[in-house]
Amino acid sequence: MLLAWTLAAGLTALLVMAPVVALGVEAVQGSGGLWPHLLAHVLPPALVETGLLLAGVGAVVVVVGTGSAWLVAAYEFPGRRLLDWALLLPLAVPTYIAAYAYLDILHPVGPVQSAIRALLGYARPRDLILPDLRSLPGCILLLGFVLYPYVYLPTRALFLMQSANLVEAGRSLGAGPGAVFRRVALPLARPAIALGASLALLEALNDIGAAEFLGVRTLTVAIYDTWINRSDLPGAAGLALVMLAACLGLIAVERRARRGRGYAGAAQRPRRMSRTRLTGPAALGALSLGLVPVTLGFLAPASHLVVEASQRLHVAGLSGAILSESLNTLLYAGLATVVATTLGLVVAAGSAVLGGRWRGVLLRCATFGYAVPGAILAIGLLPPLAALDGLLDGLSRAVTGLPLAAMGLGTGAALVYAYVVRFLAVTAGSSEAGLARVPRSLGDAARVLGRGPASALAQVHLPLTWPALLGGALLVFVDCVKELPATLILRPLNVETLATHLYGEAARGTYEDGAVAALLIVAVGLLPVALLLRVSTPKA
Repeated sequence: MLLAWTLAAGLTALLVMAPVVALGVEAVQGSGGLWPHLLAHVLPPALVETGLLLAGVGAVVVVVGTGSAWLVAAYEFPGRRLLDWALLLPLAVPTYIAAYAYLDILHPVGPVQSAIRALLGYARPRDLILPDLRSLPGCILLLGFVLYPYVYLPTRALFLMQSANLVEAGRSLGAGPGAVFRRVALPLARPAIALGASLALLEALNDIGAAEFLGVRTLTVAIYDTWINRSDLPGAAGLALVMLAACLGLIAVERRARRGRGYAGAAQRPRRMSRTRLTGPAALGALSLGLVPVTLGFLAPASHLVVEASQRLHVAGLSGAILSESLNTLLYAGLATVVATTLGLVVAAGSAVLGGRWRGVLLRCATFGYAVPGAILAIGLLPPLAALDGLLDGLSRAVTGLPLAAMGLGTGAALVYAYVVRFLAVTAGSSEAGLARVPRSLGDAARVLGRGPASALAQVHLPLTWPALLGGALLVFVDCVKELPATLILRPLNVETLATHLYGEAARGTYEDGAVAALLIVAVGLLPVALLLRVSTPKA
């Protein structure tokens, strides 16, 4: 049984690493005469734009996420409880949907600029020219106010869990609120901030819709353009390797920032930090300050989508295309969720329950895909899937004399494969966390009673870990619904999902036609936010 489980985990790890290996093989083949062009005119500006974008987004998410976490953890004011969970809402809005909504909101004839012109007495859009959102600063601010919850969530949890004695000791030594935050709370929160910032930057690096809509030529946009518009797979693979190196660099920086930063608490349960009560103008100012990221990251784009979708439904009704795209989205996301949950359990159980010498290595390899953006996975999957189709077609012709239709490239199987590789780490992590909470003595007792490892897993561990499995499956399902880069590259011909439909409408500038699809994606995105609300507050 141990050998079979190890082989299954090893095969899963191999399937995850195959796209990365294929990228290297494809890039080594060279890009013919296009490589000089890519090196001279594509890669340098893409690196500069990507570096500036990541630096700006990193600064915004750290400041907004950490400041918001300290605000709700250290102060008590009317509306704090509402603000506490509302600050998570931007997680429900994918970055490309936020860009899609704001391009319409801030359009020269959109509601914001029209209201400003009416207020100032201007009649025509050209009479008052405001800064264009289609710029690098605009993209930085938009991504920052959508992605800050990645920093807010772990930092808030750490602030709530750390012992009140540390903060109150600083206060007793004469430190003011600002000094306590800078010299006590902030150093303690550095591991959480580093973790959250790295996740936010990986999401920013994976983005393709927002960056392209706002005119920012990131590495992801360059990869997509090189493959789709130039049909240059080796060149796209080379650019993808550069982007993969950037992702691994972010992870290395995050781990280095957390090195030696573990903090032990007291043996007894620590007392919660007492919040400073604010009243009057100070309380109103705190609430207003906390509502700024909620409004910019969720309320403004979501409200606009509701208005536009309502108008669209009132005029034209619900189109058949939206219904078929919703079914496609649910089908591919559902299949990927089932496969990812099953394989995640296989990998995690092989590590936590069955043991094995190479369990740690296999687990890391199997969960490596989460660090690889969707565009890189999609480009990496193209060569092995094309080779598989060629092999199967050759075998079919040799045996039956008939050609075989594509089984991988250009089919839904390729898209499901990409989703599974991309998000397997989520289900493996949730499965590992759930299994770790089951006392080892229960599994030992099952074996003493004659149960084998698989039987003990099915009858003992699974009934106790299903909440964690369900939570991981929910997160994977929502991530698959929102995933855009991999879907754009690998979706079957003439098949649209909600994400690709929205991308096409935004590319054509017909924003009102994509509002319904965008609103449906945001509605689905609210599911993990509701789950996080239940589990994110530490127990007293």
